[in-house]
Amino acid sequence: MDAAALGGNAVAMIPQTATEPPPRLAFALEPPRAALTLAELARFRIAGLPRGDGRPVLVSPGLGNTDRSNFVLRGMLRRLGYRPYPWRLGRNFGVRTVGPDCEKLIARVEEIERETGGKVTLIGVSLGGVMSRIVAHRRPDLVRAVLTVSAPFAGPPGATNVWRAFQALTGERIADPAVIRRLEEAARPLPMPSAAIWSRSDGFVNGLICQEGEGAECRAVEVRSGHLFVQMKPQVLRAVAEILGSWD
Repeated sequence: MDAAALGGNAVAMIPQTATEPPPRLAFALEPPRAALTLAELARFRIAGLPRGDGRPVLVSPGLGNTDRSNFVLRGMLRRLGYRPYPWRLGRNFGVRTVGPDCEKLIARVEEIERETGGKVTLIGVSLGGVMSRIVAHRRPDLVRAVLTVSAPFAGPPGATNVWRAFQALTGERIADPAVIRRLEEAARPLPMPSAAIWSRSDGFVNGLICQEGEGAECRAVEVRSGHLFVQMKPQVLRAVAEILGSWD
């Protein structure tokens, strides 16, 4: 179910400030909206999308997910002519998976850079996007560009409906100094091309914290989507292809 189809009720799905979580209606509608995304995916075609140039692209999954969650996205990138790579770190349990300094994800980027001989473009979904921005800040010598998809990197974890799941799966508390420092680092402007795909009617995370904001160099691309399966949404897939195609 698309937010636009709700007419006047669509307003009830949109948070009014960047510090509050998405409304209950948006959260409750996540499962049916995800089902609609899968139905739309059956009609998706890559015809007319910008072609790739063979650059390596590392795709990182969201909280609690594995590389399987991104198989559609990687498949599209491969058909367009890019060299997509899975992250191969298993299920994303935050620091339990990548290490407190994202060292395991950095090691994966180093591996791809050695294999391909070129800087790596990072695409991260949700928590994977937050991690991708941190890696880019810490190792700009390895990263060509960063594209996040529904990644809440620019605001407080309390502005989401999944902060309890984050705590349970990662073993961290959202008030931990280390968590706060990493978010502050992720929110800083990046020294390479960057873009953020976001939705104001996202039911899991406040869309306003999935972008740098007005006047930022990080390009913000708004879509109409829930959070579940957002990386399979045809509108999102097209946006990813168009953003990558616009970067030299």
